[in-house]
Amino acid sequence: MPYAQHQPTSTQDSPDAELASRAAGGDAPAFEAIMRRHNRLLFRTARAILKSDQEAEDALQDAYLRAWRALGSFRADARLSTWLVRIVANEALGRLRRKSADIIALETAMTAPDHDIQAALSDTPDARPDSFAMRAQLRRLLEAHIDLLPDAFRTVFMLRAVEELSVEEVAEVLQIPEATVRTRFFRARSLLREGLASAIDVTLADAFAFDGARCDRIVAGVLARARQQGLGTH
Repeated sequence: MPYAQHQPTSTQDSPDAELASRAAGGDAPAFEAIMRRHNRLLFRTARAILKSDQEAEDALQDAYLRAWRALGSFRADARLSTWLVRIVANEALGRLRRKSADIIALETAMTAPDHDIQAALSDTPDARPDSFAMRAQLRRLLEAHIDLLPDAFRTVFMLRAVEELSVEEVAEVLQIPEATVRTRFFRARSLLREGLASAIDVTLADAFAFDGARCDRIVAGVLARARQQGLGTH
């Protein structure tokens, strides 16, 4: 469930379209509710592109401020989450281009051996006394392998497998054909399964954990910067 703490029930339970309309008029609590409702999805979107928790947080805050200023153009018949994901993805991709980040070649990702990971996965985690510690370790290994995926594959995988967006939604967000989404998702899963085997399905839910402290930090940062910029006057 999306993190949604510290919100009055009337605001927390309001539909996205209502919150968007109120926030467009300067209602700061309404925009805070939007952030808390969609924070995990949007953080993971930025994280999938940038491969850095800190950079993802920074990109997300900038994207939120851009989204708040543009809320007047949001169409109520569209899904707010998809609209926000597109803004966050564009912000993250822009940062990536500015950094001229290295792109991991598909051939490298497919052929690079990882004996340590294979050894760690040789036993069933639940069969060992330290299964919880092993699960945490496997989660970190999964996250590391997701980071090694080619950029285009990694973003599609995060949105489809981790956040469970539909093929249609991912295609709309990334502005690519649905067939391309399916192909990239299939290839991403194939690459990950080569290194992680059955552990991928066990640990997906815990990948790139999004805790309350991070949610609070992002929300507080956006609201502080919004006040400096004259957003959210009430």
